[in-house]
Amino acid sequence: MSADTHLAEVQTESPFAVGRARVHSVVPVSQSFVRVTFVGEHVDRIGTPGTTFDQRVKLVFPGDSGTVPELADSVDWYQQWLAVPEDERGSMRTYSIRDVRVGDDGSTELVIDFVLHLKPGLTGPASSWASTATEGDEVLLIAPRRGRFDGGGIEYAPGRARAVLLAGDETAAPAIARILEDCPRDVRGSAFIEIPTADDELPFAAPDGVDVHWLVRDGAEHGAKLRPAVLDHLAAAIGKEVRDDEDVAVDDDSLVWETPTYSGAGEDVDSGTVAVIDRYYWIAGESKVVTGLRRHLVKDLGIARAQVAFMGYWRHGVAMA
Repeated sequence: MSADTHLAEVQTESPFAVGRARVHSVVPVSQSFVRVTFVGEHVDRIGTPGTTFDQRVKLVFPGDSGTVPELADSVDWYQQWLAVPEDERGSMRTYSIRDVRVGDDGSTELVIDFVLHLKPGLTGPASSWASTATEGDEVLLIAPRRGRFDGGGIEYAPGRARAVLLAGDETAAPAIARILEDCPRDVRGSAFIEIPTADDELPFAAPDGVDVHWLVRDGAEHGAKLRPAVLDHLAAAIGKEVRDDEDVAVDDDSLVWETPTYSGAGEDVDSGTVAVIDRYYWIAGESKVVTGLRRHLVKDLGIARAQVAFMGYWRHGVAMA
């Protein structure tokens, strides 16, 4: 096979690999987090070790049948999944990778930190599965094929920014930790992570120049600690006070997703412009909280699109895939 033929075949192959992943270990690491490590032949083919940042993967959990569907590893995997009878389809959810560890023999461990929302009315299929998962359980995993970087899923893109601000709730904590462990050691900035309890403060190796602030919610509403902390930081860094107004109207169940190269709201994106910026902002978590912070940064402070990524990972009372 010629090099050109091989390249053509690679480019027609989906950048995402589809297959089963087997639970290797389940470790409760705090009151709200359980760490699940997946292994298997399929896991050995996925991930971007060393440059994972906030990479997202999709997991399909067993449905009423107790099994996950069989899907071909092809570009039409999503259409295949939709064609599966509902009681056999299972539930699909999106998660950030906490770690990808590759052994000398190429065997790979994929680590996902699950947030356990187990209160009545808040428990979803992912939390329920993670709370009872044991070694040998299987899920369907859709993840970036190793060696491919054209499938998206990584939003963290600070360019040549000299300082970064990362902010999010517990659902964004794994991504923030991975970003700060993968980024250059000379990065400067601040990270604000709102967590349910003090027990949920999980150690990770942030660069020396990044201050990590753990904000314990302790029963308060989502964003009650994160929002004022971020706004106070902005006021000090930029020298302009921002009024903390938490009453943000959200018209539908969609998630805010605004990055330098994509707009969920349909705003104009100049993908051909490469901006040189001093500060970069990455904010993720509950969608209404993220929407409010986006309004303050973009409308009140006039922060340019090239400097920000705002991602609503979830919405109160809305099941998200």
